[in-house]
Amino acid sequence: MKVALGSDHNAFYLKEDVKQYIQELGHEVEDYGCHSCDAVDYPDVAFDVAQDISEEKADRGILICGTGIGVAISAGKVPGIRAALCHDTYSAERAQLSNDAQILTMGAQIIGPEVAKKVVESYLGVTFNGGSSGRKVQKIIDKEKEYGAKAQ
Repeated sequence: MKVALGSDHNAFYLKEDVKQYIQELGHEVEDYGCHSCDAVDYPDVAFDVAQDISEEKADRGILICGTGIGVAISAGKVPGIRAALCHDTYSAERAQLSNDAQILTMGAQIIGPEVAKKVVESYLGVTFNGGSSGRKVQKIIDKEKEYGAKAQ
């Protein structure tokens, strides 16, 4: 699986830990930055990751900022993207199984590296297969299309 990974400067070190762990799990990682502790604006990184997920250049995305909230909101502005903020393994698993979230977000000031690794493993270890959640996700997709049509 190809994973698009990005963070702001507040989460640089956690992103580096997560990147190494994703690779250890056998996945390919595309690192969207940031590449140091120099300040960057999290929306820029989140928009780039979300856009490439929407264009199917990567299978899943993981975004990290201080709280995970800002990157989740930013990524969700890209049409078709469902980003889920998760700091525990159950939510991370359900983000994929129940909501078909293409992007997992986390907060580096909220979660430590070992828990973050387990959250990532839970998220990447499952795949949405529709089921009873399929119709709910489709309702979200349909509503987004409806609002998109109104905006044009």
